[in-house]
Amino acid sequence: MITIEALLQRIRWDPAFGRGRFTIGYYDRLQRRLICVPLEQIHLEPGNHFSFTAVESDGTVHEVPFHRVREVHRDGERIWQRPVRGEAGG
Repeated sequence: MITIEALLQRIRWDPAFGRGRFTIGYYDRLQRRLICVPLEQIHLEPGNHFSFTAVESDGTVHEVPFHRVREVHRDGERIWQRPVRGEAGG
């Protein structure tokens, strides 16, 4: 399985693959739910292999560790999901 970091780089650098509207779903520990943010609202800092900055629809800014990303959607279809612990590959 491709890592979330590798997938985000592919979206950024592969023009054919990167077409579409992407949404990143990450788990918020305080709200205890999945937060979905459009890719345009996240900032990837070069050289940071641990987290990214996400701006939610209400303007709230969060530093999100990559390990909290649970899924990625392109044009409404899930294209990546983190394996659940205990499952094969997880």
